[in-house]
Amino acid sequence: MPPALLDKREVRIRRMFANIAPCYDLLNHLLSLNVDHYWRWRTTKLVPPTGTAPILDVCTGTGDLALAYDRAAEHRVPVVGTDFCHEMLVGACEKARRRFAGSPRRPEGPAPVEFVEADTQRLPFAADQFQLTVVAFGLRNVTDTDRGLAEMVRVTQPGGRVAILEFSRPRHWFFGRMYQAYFRYVLPFVGQFVSRSKDNAYRYLPASVQEFPDGDVLAERLRRHGLTNVRWHPFTFGIATLYVGVKEYQPDAPARDSRRGS
Repeated sequence: MPPALLDKREVRIRRMFANIAPCYDLLNHLLSLNVDHYWRWRTTKLVPPTGTAPILDVCTGTGDLALAYDRAAEHRVPVVGTDFCHEMLVGACEKARRRFAGSPRRPEGPAPVEFVEADTQRLPFAADQFQLTVVAFGLRNVTDTDRGLAEMVRVTQPGGRVAILEFSRPRHWFFGRMYQAYFRYVLPFVGQFVSRSKDNAYRYLPASVQEFPDGDVLAERLRRHGLTNVRWHPFTFGIATLYVGVKEYQPDAPARDSRRGS
């Protein structure tokens, strides 16, 4: 893969997603044969909301996972979606407006889904705030993966969970070869044809998946960031994988900056 395709500088990633924002949802559903809806729904079932503390979805894009968690929580828990691409958040806000329009509400009113423009590497939230911090298909696009993970852990409550839904590489010899052919040739061709991305967004996608760790390698990385009971769940023959870890209680930990990461 040409090195330019894996250029993960913030300015390049932000520009790339801004350019494909108008067709992002269409291509996500088309190129995944709409199975991405199932993957997000399954995530909310395997890592369900508990209690009343808020939920954070980082790299939210157009807000699909944040809205899925709002439904899973029956609109009773605050849900926040963050992304550093303004154009993606415009789509997320419009999608939320359409879904909430005319929806029946509890008399006291549900907690709204809030979308905030923020970089996952520098989240503007207090430490130990969220019962769940989740991300779907976005962690591999964060310039500094470890800094992004550290921030996700920082803002999660002790005893809370961090969940990462990400593409992975199927290990079955036959299905894996079919998938690799689709991912390397069909997906980039269709994606580039529809999006006309000047930044080769749909050639960057398979390149980024090939380079990003999966399976036990990514699970061990989560453990190094202080998460325990780390498990992973392959979806659809291993095309995507959900990783889940629990933030440890640290009763004797020194006070930290309560506003944001350093």
